[in-house]
Amino acid sequence: MRVALLGGGTIARLILEKRPPGVEIAAIAGRGPGSRGAGLAREFGIPYVVGREALLAVRPAAVIEAASHDAVREHLVGLLDAGVSVVVLSAGALADDALRRAAEAAAARSGALFYVPSGGIGGLDALKTACLAGVDEVSIQVAKPPAAWKGIPYVERLGIDLDRLQGPKTLFEGPAREGVPHFPQNVNIAAVLSVAGIGMDRTRLKVVADPGLTLNTHTIRVAGASGRMTLVLENVPAPQNPKTSWLACYSALAALSALQSKVRYGT
Repeated sequence: MRVALLGGGTIARLILEKRPPGVEIAAIAGRGPGSRGAGLAREFGIPYVVGREALLAVRPAAVIEAASHDAVREHLVGLLDAGVSVVVLSAGALADDALRRAAEAAAARSGALFYVPSGGIGGLDALKTACLAGVDEVSIQVAKPPAAWKGIPYVERLGIDLDRLQGPKTLFEGPAREGVPHFPQNVNIAAVLSVAGIGMDRTRLKVVADPGLTLNTHTIRVAGASGRMTLVLENVPAPQNPKTSWLACYSALAALSALQSKVRYGT
């Protein structure tokens, strides 16, 4: 299967180093010649392309998006319309209902797969099943060490000195639709949970900087007609990017394996 990578960061490197058998990386796509993807492509001896037309010219069966919300907005619908399956890791962009519906419609027209992996969380199979019976409440708390929240404009505007925290500090609490855009690299999982469940407006998000943590800790709670579920994940941060979890990076590899497989366990 020919696969192209959109983005040249930690996830792209992991895929290049550990891609499953039978996967050929056709190219890395980026914004310009000076991007990280260009250097990564040179390192691994694969083509580097700029723009969607150049990306389509390498004839990928699927594109793994591991770039940014902007990349999703710019390329998702066009790739799906061209019949190319897309795995979206920057799922926070899907807080835009119009974009998500356009992508769903493009996938329906072309038959291409629009696939949003679970990233750094689990339990989506149970959540989707519970929704069939009726779910009243879904919440997720995303708690990470202070370093994970540095360099985020929203956090900087709060005026919090992350280096001097003496205990947990809530950075945001409210609907996922409102919170997800504030943290474009940190809480994509909240968007995945929302679109798989009861929606961005009803899913509650709490974001916490906690100096007592060394692991990215996600706590998911679901309540409804079929019962209650509480799931806690304590994820190792990605070695080169504390804003994301190593599990989220490996979910891209799991998605590649799923694209090729005719066997599926779980819903």
